[in-house]
Amino acid sequence: MKSKSTILILSIVGLLISGLLLFFFASKKSETYTDLAVLNCHCPPGFKLNEDNKCIAKNLYQQYDSPNNLGVGGLQTGLPEGRDGFTPQEIDLGRYLFFDPILSIDGSMSCATCHEPNKGFSDGLPTSIGKDNLKLDRAAPTLWNVGYLNRLFWDGRANSLEEQMAITLFSEVEMANTPENLLHTLNNIDNYRKLFAEAYPERGKKEDIELPEIYKALAAFQTSLVSLNSKYDQYAHGYHEALNEKEIEGLNVFRSFVARCAECHTPPLFTNQQFAVIGTPEPDGLPLDPGAEIPFDDKSMRGAFKVPTLRNIDLTAPYMHSGKFETLREAVEFYTKGRGHAVPKDEKLYIHWHIWEPELSDYELDRLVDFLKTLNDESFTPKIPEALPSGLNVTIQQTLIP
Repeated sequence: MKSKSTILILSIVGLLISGLLLFFFASKKSETYTDLAVLNCHCPPGFKLNEDNKCIAKNLYQQYDSPNNLGVGGLQTGLPEGRDGFTPQEIDLGRYLFFDPILSIDGSMSCATCHEPNKGFSDGLPTSIGKDNLKLDRAAPTLWNVGYLNRLFWDGRANSLEEQMAITLFSEVEMANTPENLLHTLNNIDNYRKLFAEAYPERGKKEDIELPEIYKALAAFQTSLVSLNSKYDQYAHGYHEALNEKEIEGLNVFRSFVARCAECHTPPLFTNQQFAVIGTPEPDGLPLDPGAEIPFDDKSMRGAFKVPTLRNIDLTAPYMHSGKFETLREAVEFYTKGRGHAVPKDEKLYIHWHIWEPELSDYELDRLVDFLKTLNDESFTPKIPEALPSGLNVTIQQTLIP
């Protein structure tokens, strides 16, 4: 039988062990944030690190000389010039910033709130939700291959990824932050000061974070969102077994001079980066969206929108700038219902000359949908951070991920 002193000693030892365990787990919990001060030194997939610590894009389309802005061309057509040359550290810092709601005025929204990786870097809504659950006017476009685009937003009001970020961060209806508040917030987070010093070592550890560094890191991450290894790409590079018979039929309809899809959605980026007035209907009860008319101050561009890429289009429903069409079948059917059939009677729009009346059959429309689904490729989807430098939780679609 144990003595009272022995029991007392064992009890004290037990309390000490329990205390040490609690301290250990509490320390481990805090380390999930402090350990973030080491950025990835490797390039993301699709990029190769050069001797200057820059990530340079590498893909099979670089072996083709024919650019995609000279017409439909063949399957083996080159890509337009894209953005690269960022360091692995810049890209990784941008990844943390992209998923961190600390960038918004009240810590409720991140870039990923409207550009969710699991939804084709869109949000699955007809139109996005902004600050204070405000319903916005347009759908969130995909960010896949955004580094190859020369104009951003549906109406093309941004010329660069950096300009795009500044507009979104400080829009009163989106992230609603201010430059002064954003800088004050990030400069008061030790983890971010360490990460920015690591990503931009030339400026010194004691210097404050600056706006151009924030924009550049976010741009660097977005350029890493590359999707060029779909079933279609494998077929285009010579592996013809990648597509089945119905998908090939759909490809032939897509490229035909009857449907004329490829004249605007030009492979391999599946956009010609131009603006087109196609006359899609607005949601019930809403007036016509003037589109590119406003930023370009051009009446002929009333109702014009940037031709979107079709990459991962099967993942980004609903479709069009207003999310009017719920399915791909509805979207492709719109183009065969007649030129300008959905334009309001009191509007005179300059409908793009490619929009006509191809009178495609139900069979041809179904095959078009089959083909469009071959453009899915998420093999280079980046990892969502398990913890954020700010200590906040990742926000996706207004949902917290602990």
